[in-house]
Amino acid sequence: MSGRAHRVADLVRKGILDGTHPVGSRLSEPEVCAALDVSRNTLREAFRALAEERLVVHELNRGVFVRIPTAQDVHELYDARRLVECAAVRDHGRRTDGLADVAAALERAQRRADAGDWVGVGAADVDFHRALTALGSSRIEALMQGIWNELRLVFHGVGRPEEFHGPYLRRNHAILDTLRERGGVAAARRLRSYLDEAERQVLRAHRAAPPAPGA
Repeated sequence: MSGRAHRVADLVRKGILDGTHPVGSRLSEPEVCAALDVSRNTLREAFRALAEERLVVHELNRGVFVRIPTAQDVHELYDARRLVECAAVRDHGRRTDGLADVAAALERAQRRADAGDWVGVGAADVDFHRALTALGSSRIEALMQGIWNELRLVFHGVGRPEEFHGPYLRRNHAILDTLRERGGVAAARRLRSYLDEAERQVLRAHRAAPPAPGA
């Protein structure tokens, strides 16, 4: 991918992850090209990269849309998290250098909750779990980047973000406390229970949600 297409992909990806481009919405080529001052060829190259990341989908004769996650997507994302994130916490939970990043992400989430920014809480929640995974290694963190991006897309479909993220913010505090006081094995058990319940709740929210635009 060319450098210009890479930059365009970064900008469109940011808009998808922060909710500027809602799940199921159409990404109009003329509008995006005009907004970013790029050619259609460059934009199409960026769209192909985002499709490989499972963030957009091209529909014949209709155009490019922000991808609508399916129940199978949710299952696979949470399976990957149970496999990788729980192992990182269990096996590397006593790495005190990484715990500072975990705590910092949790503090960001709490500040955003206090300010009523629940979409921001969702982004900081992903940062918290990314930092937990990075307790394993920076390579594992890089390997999981696509998972975290898809997860943020999933979170945009859970309905009222305060009702979803509020209880899990409290549980994130409990995971960090357990990690500090009792170690990785106990924290991994708590995290596994957390992920199982979160998956069930996300699936319920997606089943109850009205069809997204373009669905």
